[in-house]
Amino acid sequence: MAIQYLALATMIVLYSLMFLGGYISAAGLGLTCPEWPLCPNGIMPSEEYLIEWIHRLAAATTGTLVIATMVASFINKKADRKIKITSSLATVFVITQITLGALVIDLKLHAVLVAIHLGIGILLFSMVLLTTLFAFRISRIPLESKV
Repeated sequence: MAIQYLALATMIVLYSLMFLGGYISAAGLGLTCPEWPLCPNGIMPSEEYLIEWIHRLAAATTGTLVIATMVASFINKKADRKIKITSSLATVFVITQITLGALVIDLKLHAVLVAIHLGIGILLFSMVLLTTLFAFRISRIPLESKV
């Protein structure tokens, strides 16, 4: 049963990360922290880097949750092939996203990379959503067995 809540938590944290990333982009704050992975003041940023630092912390948390969900899907004996595929794709996409995020900073918000970062983010969210839906199907009892 834990895989359902792990997948749901992953989806919520990912959605929050995407919301925060959209805010950062729209507010023109994408390069407020011009170094990657840490801001100039190291692990604990000053106030001027706080929003970008929170985005990076949320990205690290999301990455950890996506990978944990994939591992849980492979450990769960009731998990079918669909959830293993979607969680594995989500893992590939989250690693791609983190790499693209670093490149976006290093290349000073190159428009093509920013667009690709958004596109991969949508694919990532789709895979996490499908993984969550498949996870909640694991616990359902088929109608035939209720009779």
